[in-house]
Amino acid sequence: MTDKQHVVELLDRLGPDQLSAVAKLLEVIVHDDDDNLTDEDRRAVAASREYFRKGGAGVPFEQLVADLGLTMEQVRNNKSD
Repeated sequence: MTDKQHVVELLDRLGPDQLSAVAKLLEVIVHDDDDNLTDEDRRAVAASREYFRKGGAGVPFEQLVADLGLTMEQVRNNKSD
């Protein structure tokens, strides 16, 4: 099964609200907004893509939240105190 076939299979399982959210996400991904990027931004994006292409791993959201000194409860409730 190709990636595209797998995505279509997953899309077929989504409800209307979920499908709407995925559609908006795809629009953001597909939208080419390079006009607003500086040369420094373009270099950073290229470096990031290369990092992940080589198997680099992202940082779990929970770790990022903890590194900022917050709890997941604070994030969920949009509270910083």
